[in-house]
Amino acid sequence: MPTVKMTQHLYRFFPVLENRTITVQADSVAEILSAINEIAPGFTDYVLDERGALRRHVNLCINNTILIDRKTLSDRVPDDGTVYIFQALSGG
Repeated sequence: MPTVKMTQHLYRFFPVLENRTITVQADSVAEILSAINEIAPGFTDYVLDERGALRRHVNLCINNTILIDRKTLSDRVPDDGTVYIFQALSGG
């Protein structure tokens, strides 16, 4: 099962995810985010926009590769893969 890791910032908003190894049975990024939302309701509201696409300020990597499909989240995640979710830095 894929493992999910995220920045400490996200754990602050979803403490139920903190101090645990997050593994979910899923094949795509969309399925992984849905599974996390089952554990921590409201998670997808934070990382996805009103159309279900990844928000601009959120980045996601599968192993060492940045997510390609930010709109439908169809990128596949291998069973032994790690998904990293983190807030993008922006500003001037």
